[in-house]
Parts: sequence; structure tokens; C-alpha cells
Amino acid sequence: MARMHTRRRGSSGSDKPVADDPPEWSDVDAEDIEARVVELAEQDYDPSQIGMKLRDEGVTGTPIPDVKLATGKKITEILEEHDAAASVPEDFRNLVERAVRLREHMAENPQDHQNKRALQNTESKIRRLADYYRGDQLDEDFTYTYENGVELLEE
Repeated sequence: MARMHTRRRGSSGSDKPVADDPPEWSDVDAEDIEARVVELAEQDYDPSQIGMKLRDEGVTGTPIPDVKLATGKKITEILEEHDAAASVPEDFRNLVERAVRLREHMAENPQDHQNKRALQNTESKIRRLADYYRGDQLDEDFTYTYENGVELLEE
């Protein structure tokens, strides 16, 4: 499939192995995993970072290759159950951070045409994603502006 703002195709990535149950060597209790997920969320880690930390460090030294296989729930579902979920989805927040950084860079370097194009593309992605999340996880009347982006990041 082609990329959004270029005509090129992306390189293919690896696929997750097909598995129905967690491996035998990773026999950590589901409650311990959920407690560790909530603990990492309280330390301001994003769900993707939590997954990597559990994969690398694990719980009590035992790595967790897949939280959904071990607990039956995704990391975001665990965070929502324990009221530790972020107010804005992670992918939307990352795009807004990038746009705010680019906007500040463009204020200092107005002749940087390459980053001007990158800012336009990023804001286009934000508007598309805002349409997807509007009403569900964003306000019904949310429209992206630089000021709204800065406010979102301060929450």
C-alpha cells in the first residue's frame, strides 16, 4: 500500500507470530501484569512504551511477550478499567506534538520550505485523525489549530 503523502510504497515490516496462548516460559499472573501496567502508566509512560517495557523488563524479571495473550485485554483496556487512560489517544497526541514542534521551528526559520511542507502534511494527518476520533474521544466540535494543539499537550 502506498504512503499517504508520497507515491512510494513503504518497506514491509515483520508480522506478529500467530499464537492463541502465552508461552510456557512466561507464566506471570494476569493481576500482576495489570498492576505493573497501571504502575507504569502512573510514571507517565504511553501504552506503546508500556508494552516495550513489559517485553524487555517484564514483571519480576519474567518478560511478557504479549499482554493481550497473557491477560485477555489490551493495554489501553486495562488502563481504562483502572481510570489511568490518557484523555487523548496516543497516535493523535504524537502528531500534535510533531506539529507544535514544526510550527515553532517555522517561526524561527521562515525560509525552511521542506519543513513547511512537513508541517502541512502533519496538520493534514491531524485533521483526518480528528475526524476519526471526533465525538468518541475528542469533543464533537473539536477543530485543530495550533492553539488547540498546545492546550491538548498541556493537559
